[in-house]
Amino acid sequence: MPSSLEILANLFYLASVLLAARNSVHTWAVGLVGCVLFGGLFFSVQLYADVTLQGFFVVTSLIGWWSWARGRGGEPMPISRLSGVEWLSASALAVLVALAYGALLHHFTDAYAPFIDSLVLTFSVLAQLLLMRRKLETWHGWLLVNTLSVPLFASRELYLTAFIYLLFWCNAWYGLYRWRRELNLQTV
Repeated sequence: MPSSLEILANLFYLASVLLAARNSVHTWAVGLVGCVLFGGLFFSVQLYADVTLQGFFVVTSLIGWWSWARGRGGEPMPISRLSGVEWLSASALAVLVALAYGALLHHFTDAYAPFIDSLVLTFSVLAQLLLMRRKLETWHGWLLVNTLSVPLFASRELYLTAFIYLLFWCNAWYGLYRWRRELNLQTV
């Protein structure tokens, strides 16, 4: 049976993720509440990398909210793409940081699945940074994060959270489709 904390965290996060796929600035405010709630939930089940991630999300949500609302010269920030080299370099860095952080968690804490949890952390950071800059590749990052998160959360008996992350996985496909379509319209 999910706790009320898990239910509330998931409701706020679900709303935030749906707003992100629709390219809405309101994703950031709603997401802030979800971040705080998930931080408490993940601490209670020893997913410390995910607690760290929620702190990062609070900071980046504030920055993302400000930059999306402000735009560039009064115009909304356009969706754009990374080069192949940029995407490969960023992904390689995320893997290296995950290995290092996972090793730290493995040796110095009682963390559960420290390396998988750290991959979720580092690719979430990457995807969030790309979301803040409205880069199409954010959705590739979220697809990987959600693919790893569903079994991780289920293994900690966070079944509601695992189910919501399965919905996030579907939403990431929708976001990729919608942002790709918007990007194509921008270039016409």
